[in-house]
Amino acid sequence: MTASTPTPLTSDDDWWRSAVVYQVYVRSFADSNGDGVGDLQGIRERLPYLRDLGVDALWLTPFYTSPMVDGGYDVADYRDVDPMFGTLADFDAMITDAHALGLRIIVDIVPNHTSSAHPWFVAALAAAPGSPERARYLFAEGRGEHGELPPNDWESIFGGPAWTRVPDGQWYLHLFDPAQPDLNWRHPEVRAEFEGVLRFWLDRGVDGFRIDVAHGMIKAEGLPDVGFNSMTGGRRQSELLGKGRLPYFDQDEVHEIYRAWRPILDSYPGGRMAVAEAWAETPQRLARYIGPDELHQAFSFDFLDATWSADSFRKVIDTALAEATIVGAPTTWVLSNHDKQRHVTRYGDGEVGLRRARAASLLMLALPGCAYLYQGEELGLPEVLDLPDELRQDPSFLRTGESRDGCRVPIPWSGELAPYGFGPAGSELSWLPAPATWAALSVAAQAGAPGSTLELYRAALRARRAHPALARDADGVTWLETTGPGVLAFRRTGGGAELTCVVNLSDAPVRIDGYGQPVVASAELTGQGTGHVLPVDAAAWFERR
Repeated sequence: MTASTPTPLTSDDDWWRSAVVYQVYVRSFADSNGDGVGDLQGIRERLPYLRDLGVDALWLTPFYTSPMVDGGYDVADYRDVDPMFGTLADFDAMITDAHALGLRIIVDIVPNHTSSAHPWFVAALAAAPGSPERARYLFAEGRGEHGELPPNDWESIFGGPAWTRVPDGQWYLHLFDPAQPDLNWRHPEVRAEFEGVLRFWLDRGVDGFRIDVAHGMIKAEGLPDVGFNSMTGGRRQSELLGKGRLPYFDQDEVHEIYRAWRPILDSYPGGRMAVAEAWAETPQRLARYIGPDELHQAFSFDFLDATWSADSFRKVIDTALAEATIVGAPTTWVLSNHDKQRHVTRYGDGEVGLRRARAASLLMLALPGCAYLYQGEELGLPEVLDLPDELRQDPSFLRTGESRDGCRVPIPWSGELAPYGFGPAGSELSWLPAPATWAALSVAAQAGAPGSTLELYRAALRARRAHPALARDADGVTWLETTGPGVLAFRRTGGGAELTCVVNLSDAPVRIDGYGQPVVASAELTGQGTGHVLPVDAAAWFERR
């Protein structure tokens, strides 16, 4: 079908500067037809839940035609919906309903590589070395007497060599799975194709793009060796992913691509935007992806990687805010996503991990800029660590033993038995099994329950949207003196009001006084004189007007 001309959601072109974006891992959010896999119609049916949660936008993981070797990040057709997830008509209906509810839609785009089932790569394998079909990818002759060795020493992020040999003797590059061949972004056809893909989805009304592996599309000329011994000190190259010291990441030429994309985004009404999943050696190099002639945002993963200490969080926050000031763009805060262990488990799991996760969420939501939530974190879901090996589907698991499946288990909606309302009534299918302990964490179990994690998120998001000191044009962070080294406190002001966020990362309760009345707290406060006692591993917002 042909998409109708979309109407801009609002006239606020800068909505992304302070938005709360909810990441939907499509396979694991809601299943409308009972096949055990989430889909677009399932998202559509649950849109009122997301509106009531209080988020501004949804980021959808890939739903395009794909063999699903890497959960959809191996795309065979960038302009269609995989039948597993529905149809283009389903997408159009979903985005129409989302906009009617005041929710914007960001979609994932995967430009570094295609699926090996993509028509371009099928044609490349059928063509001869040196052919135009192979020029769209990175094919090369091997080394050794008979070309039996890979062209260089590059490693796959998923483990093992980054090269696979084809029957005629050439090798092709895949920084991830062999089923994900890397494109040659110096080829004009590749650049033109993806500019067309952007326009295709912008014409259907999408409000933005999350760019997968945004730092990886350009490889150093000549495909030089990393020099495993000298540069990595014996470590696997994949361990240096966040260091930006590899000839296949963060090359200067990649910025030419985004300078060509920005005018396309700017030509559509309603503040269309793009956020980069980019890793770079320094904050200064990461900041280069952002600007009026490139991208609107780049994820700052340092906040996610901060340890549970006041010093670690403050250093990360100060660095991110300073870099944001330099480039004139908002910070992007994130605690969990589909590639990382859920922060309940990273912070210690069990009751300790949940307490800390709730406190970290309040800290994040009080900061200026844009916050990205990962589905299920509003329920306090932990990582599922005991999935049977035979059910794991992450391709990296087969090569390294490391798996991201534990954060991708379908979220619980209702009921006492798995899969907890993931599908329609009576459905017992779920592509990954949820643990028995999740009955108490379902949406139905937490909705309206005082003190539940879901109600904490709802309260915090309501306050964030309504409080003048948390508005987009409010002042930034002013750090305050605290009662000890394990306590963080900062103030924000705006509209004649003050809001102070206090986080207790110490090993003892602390007394809080002089900041006004509590607005929302991650744990129960007790009154003491004119102030309150904040428990260990807790955070609270206080206001004065």
